[in-house]
Formats: sequence, structure tokens, C-alpha cells
Amino acid sequence: MAKNKPSDYRPETLAVAFGYDPQDGMGAAKPPIFMTSTFVYPSAQHAKDVHEAYFDGTGPLVGETNHIYSRLGHPGLDFLETRLAAIDGAEAAVAYCSGMAAHSSIALSYVRSGDSVLHGRPIYGGVDVLYNTIMAQFGAHAQSYLDGTDEAGVRAAAQAAMAKGPLKLIIAETPANPTAAIVDLDLMVRIADEVGEKQGHRPLVVVDNTLLGPFAQRPIEHGVDLCLTSLTKHCGGHSDLLAGGISGRKELIEPLRLLRTTWGNHLDPYTSWLVLRSLESVAVRTERAMSNARAVATYLRDHPKVAGVTFLGFLPEGSRQRAVYDRQCKAAGSTFSFHLHGGEAEAFRMLDKLQLMKVAVSLGGSETLICHSASTTHYAVPREQRLAGGITDGTMRLSVGLEHVDDLIADLAQALEAV
Repeated sequence: MAKNKPSDYRPETLAVAFGYDPQDGMGAAKPPIFMTSTFVYPSAQHAKDVHEAYFDGTGPLVGETNHIYSRLGHPGLDFLETRLAAIDGAEAAVAYCSGMAAHSSIALSYVRSGDSVLHGRPIYGGVDVLYNTIMAQFGAHAQSYLDGTDEAGVRAAAQAAMAKGPLKLIIAETPANPTAAIVDLDLMVRIADEVGEKQGHRPLVVVDNTLLGPFAQRPIEHGVDLCLTSLTKHCGGHSDLLAGGISGRKELIEPLRLLRTTWGNHLDPYTSWLVLRSLESVAVRTERAMSNARAVATYLRDHPKVAGVTFLGFLPEGSRQRAVYDRQCKAAGSTFSFHLHGGEAEAFRMLDKLQLMKVAVSLGGSETLICHSASTTHYAVPREQRLAGGITDGTMRLSVGLEHVDDLIADLAQALEAV
């Protein structure tokens, strides 16, 4: 399998069988864990040649697989990045110690003082803080759009961003965290092309694909530049690791890989192995979780104490958002938000009555997780910005897991009695 081309197989097959050749692991059917911090050179000249190939891209060892020190790369990372790129349909991939490490690496690599960034709202709280607080301290500017399917609105936001400084990144988190708001990726690519003509250099389109994952949405197929995924979520799938990945064209990935050497935010050997293991079952796990999510969302939609549900499968026929969903997504995912009539007090009463569902942040695990967004994942985002993105004091994010759906609904039913 390792000698076949990724295009010969579907993503579900690549997740099980691509990126590792048993000849690289003494015949082991599954990748071994290479628990070492450093690698031995066969000669002094070989050591020099390895460093020349890695840092300069020249010399007799270019194109060969050699390792120096695990911060620079290790076999498990090679296996994972090869598999991740194949699954995403990209030329190359780079993996990090968390999803936020991946986000931060893009920001530090491609944004400079005076530059601007355009992103949607809502967006994950950590990314919101990264661009609106941290990068602002370095002189960068952030501008947001509220509806990623509204061409006029996105174009106006892009103009506002360029007025602040050269637009370097257009960031689309779709579906957005936590409301599952959808962003039109074809539109973002088109806007990036227009901006490139106006300012003389094209901004990169960066898509956070975490909420749907690599099987329910394939951003690279829509012409985006970088596809970012928090591997902690569906790809890890068991709430027992932290990891992040970025896929894209080799010319964009290689600078990120080289800078990772200095920043030291690589993915370690054991976690690389855990993600490789978990990738094999992502497709079947997410199918069960998405089936459960639809049933749970339907129950909540019809409950008199629920003001609204943001499940993608409920997008109205004929709407602009539904047209984007039908063109861009293969499934509705297993994470969405619902809004109670009332606010924080009502939400807290319901959360404290839950017996099966776990009150915790994160998503995409085997267990069902629920949290009050305004006081957890988006706590650091100013209230007016939360409200602009559709996050009310009664909003709760629900990541539906693999339990029996009847038990999940029963737990919600008894907890909602406290509202």
C-alpha cells in the first residue's frame, strides 16, 4: 500500500493503510513508536550532509529520509504527516503539539506588524484571542465578517481589512465554533483572488476544518491554501491527546516545518502514534456520532424550553446557507449549539442536572460533552462580540458521542426539567 499513489484510494482507505511501509518498522504491521530524542550518524560526512539537506535543501541527501533530532522530525511524525496529507488531498502536511500551536504557527509565519487578517465571527475563543489580542500586541490588525455566505458582506469586510494594512490571511472556521455557522469556501477563494489583484499579493485562505473533520468536508478540493485541523478532536477521538495538523501545498508547508524546528512545537513520538492509530477509525466513529447528533438535535428542536438549535442538517431549503452546505459538506457533523429560553442561570441549572453527559470543553470524543460557551470556550471574548456571533447567555455547545441515543435523550429530558 505504501507504494501506491493516494489518488488510487478513497480517504477512508488512506486513513487505515497509507503513510507507513512495514519495511520501515522491521516488518511490524502497525507503526512502531520510535522513542528516541536523537539519531546516530553513520559518519561525520553523513552528519554534515543531513544538515545541509534539512536546512538548505541541497546536497547528496536531498529527497532521502534521514533524521537528526526528534524536535526536527522523527519517523512517527513522517508517517502521520504523509497520511494526513493524503487524507486531506494535499501535497504535504505538518503536525503540531496542539491545534492552537498550529494556528499560532500560521500567524507567526505569515503575519507581520502592520498586516491585517480577516476572520469570521463566531470563531473559536483561542483563535479570537490570538488575532484580536496577541497579534495586536505585535502591530497586526484583525477584521471580522459575520456571515460567511454573504458575498457583499465579506467583500466589505475585506475592504475594511485592507484599509488597516496589507491583508495576509483570510481565515474561515467552518462550521464555526460553537454555532455551526457555515462559511462559503469558494467565496473565500474568490475574494482572496480579488484582493490579490488589488494589493499586488494574494492573501492565504486558511480553513479550520475541526468541527466536521477530513471526511465530512474537504477544503483543499475548493482551492484553499491551508487546511487546519485540531487532531485532538475527531481525529484523536478519545479525549486523551492534544495535536494539530496543517495540510496544503508543499511550498507553504515546508517553511512551517522549518520554523517548527525553532519554535519546538512539534508532535512527540508517542502522540504521533496515538493519532495514527485513531485515524483508522475516524470514519466509522463519526458516522455513529452524526447519526446520534441528528436524533438529539431533533429532540431539542421540538422541546418547548429550547429557543433554537444550530444543527447544520436543519438549514432551510432554498437558503443561501443551505446551498453552500449542499455544495461543500458531505454530512452535518456531530457538534452544534442550542439556546435555552433564559440565560446563564437556566443553563447552569440544566447542566448541573445532567447525569450521563459530561460538562467539559472539547469535542469529537467518544463521549458526549456539553458546555456553556459564554462562560467557558468563549469566556475571554468580549460579550458584544459573542452576541454578534450568535452566542447568547443561554447558548450551550453539544458534542454528541457514541453512547446509545435513547440514553442521551433521556438524560437531556430529565435535565431540562430543572429549567
